[in-house]
Amino acid sequence: MDLHPLDRYLLDGRPAKADAIAAALAERTDEPKAQPFYRALERLGARAADEALLALRLVLARETPSDEAIIALRELRTKAQAGDAQARAAYLRTVGVSGE
Repeated sequence: MDLHPLDRYLLDGRPAKADAIAAALAERTDEPKAQPFYRALERLGARAADEALLALRLVLARETPSDEAIIALRELRTKAQAGDAQARAAYLRTVGVSGE
């Protein structure tokens, strides 16, 4: 399975943040709620906070990027980066990716 470039960056650190953002901008969706995030990424590039990338992933998964949802996804990311396979699977489910 091919993960979204933002997920690969957020979970595995590859590709580089700037490359993940460039790929996300090249593969834009027409989802209206994603447009402010795309505009911010255009302006800030790799200076954009990782939480903005997490929020965009929630929007792309048709989830509401509430503070609670972003914090929960951030915690899953942190655990997944530390090698927790269950947290990685939960992260992927949250952003709408089934299996890996």
